[in-house]
Amino acid sequence: MHIHILGICGTFMGGIALLARAAGHRVSGCDANVYPPMSLQLGEQGIALTEGYAASQIELDPDLFVVGNAISRGNPLLEEILARNLAYVSGPQWLSEHILAGRWVLGVAGTHGKTTTTALLTWILEEAGLNPGFLVGGVPQNFGVSARLTDSPFFVIEADEYDTAFCDKRSKFLHYRPRTTILNNLEFDHADIFSDLAAIETQFHHLVRTLPNNGLIVANGAEASLRRVISRACWTPVEWFNSPEGWQAGPLSADGRFAVSLAGREIGRTSLALPGVHNRANALAAVAAARHAGVPPDLALKALETFKGIKRRLELRGEVGGISVYDDFAHHPTAIAATIAGLRGASGVGRILAVLEPRSNTMKLGIMKAQLPASLDGADIVFCYANNLGWDAAAALAPMGGKARVFESLTALVAAVAGQARPEDRILVMSNGSFGGVHELLLAELAKSLAE
Repeated sequence: MHIHILGICGTFMGGIALLARAAGHRVSGCDANVYPPMSLQLGEQGIALTEGYAASQIELDPDLFVVGNAISRGNPLLEEILARNLAYVSGPQWLSEHILAGRWVLGVAGTHGKTTTTALLTWILEEAGLNPGFLVGGVPQNFGVSARLTDSPFFVIEADEYDTAFCDKRSKFLHYRPRTTILNNLEFDHADIFSDLAAIETQFHHLVRTLPNNGLIVANGAEASLRRVISRACWTPVEWFNSPEGWQAGPLSADGRFAVSLAGREIGRTSLALPGVHNRANALAAVAAARHAGVPPDLALKALETFKGIKRRLELRGEVGGISVYDDFAHHPTAIAATIAGLRGASGVGRILAVLEPRSNTMKLGIMKAQLPASLDGADIVFCYANNLGWDAAAALAPMGGKARVFESLTALVAAVAGQARPEDRILVMSNGSFGGVHELLLAELAKSLAE
């Protein structure tokens, strides 16, 4: 079957492309404003990519169009598909029917940490010899690809609460029917489709209603929102983490290791290359979920020690003159604060120069602008790129005083950051987009300054 994917360079739809190709289908796709790592991954896998959404792509004559949730009415190719009554389906529905059916699905849901926790869980199962299939919303360094299809009964998937497609406004995760489910956390986000936190809690409640009584929910006990979700109705056993009655992680010791306990009893010690309390919580959830799939905790803890991380999650992009440039996907205030704290707690004594692009739909609406100063407070200097933002970033960051600067020009921002940076500093770039290739621009400007 020939499948043509609309929005193929999104992390989720790019994963769909890899899975469809591995399943024996001929795959092509289209997108606009593409950027790494997904565009590079598709090219490496030999998947044909068309720039833009011209209606003329109908002439490719695929058997089925798979439509990503970034595609809306008015898109010329989608309008032509509808006008000609051609076969189409959403990405989550295609995945459910053609890949997940009959498998033991392990789904990872939550506002933050989905990608990291999905990758951690996948690596644990891999090290246990279970050879899982997976679809991650990023590229795990241990695997080099965001999705893989195997003959294993186990499949690990990042279970997103965002809506499915233009034709299906249910959350994506309602299609996946997981047997093992991680509920990592739950905060207000996606203000473009959800009116408030209660609306998102209802979607999580709908997910819980679909889970089997022989499954397992691994839920963050520190989140009042998740306790509310579980209390509404639940037919599935629950194990809590970040809670005294369940799984807990101890503080880091001098050797960089931490203890893991269950119901107050220590079951082992491990280390994790990813810094931060939030990542230790992600690891707890992965260990608990892996145990449900038959992986002994001691083996899971050992696997954590060889986890290499994920592209765009505190990824070191380069170093010039003792100045390090990191890339991170953080775009929600909670994630921003956790990322800065994680980097602060990692080895290194230099300052943190935070470079932020408020790019998510929620950020563009200005819904969380009042939370930004507190979330960025852990950085030493803040540089905000406010190009076409739609709200006054300078006014929002005014409580930070001279600690924060706002730029409309990317060139000016790069020059300012490079001008402030000094040896041992860590430049932390945070955006859920390509940010105009700012990482490479910064490294080039730093190298230029060093040569002068």
